[in-house]
Amino acid sequence: MSLPRHFSFSVDDSGRAIRVEREFDAPQDLVWAAYTTAELLDQWWAPRPYKAVTVSMDFREGGLWLYYMLSPEGEKHWCLNHYHRIEAPNMFQSLDAFCNEQGEINEAFPRAEWHATFAPSGERTMVTIVTTYDSTEDLETVLKMGMQEGLTMALNNLDELLQTL
Repeated sequence: MSLPRHFSFSVDDSGRAIRVEREFDAPQDLVWAAYTTAELLDQWWAPRPYKAVTVSMDFREGGLWLYYMLSPEGEKHWCLNHYHRIEAPNMFQSLDAFCNEQGEINEAFPRAEWHATFAPSGERTMVTIVTTYDSTEDLETVLKMGMQEGLTMALNNLDELLQTL
């Protein structure tokens, strides 16, 4: 397995956004599919030992992805992603939230606007994700919840999955 050429995780100067850049050793169409296909997302999205389980996914503008992360103890942490804009295979924007199993938003937790771009780099693909929060406090909350560690682990899972596809 080859290591990624580039990885960075940073908080922007406004204190309301996180920028992640990660290069993958796979072509753009394959990386795009891994981010936009439920069967592939379920194989890498959750940081181990958690597992991602898609309940429903409608990857289109206005569509939703309802899923949960299953803990080793059987706890379900529900999430909802609402897709706003899609320009396949180059970018998508979505709004995520914690929710219940019916997809009702849990207002006690921060929401984030995700802007993900996919750019070919020879045989590799650079993915840039900017997540923007309503406030500095919201961003600090997700960092304390383990956003950096969890996303880093999930991206490592994706590296492993891409080598098998």
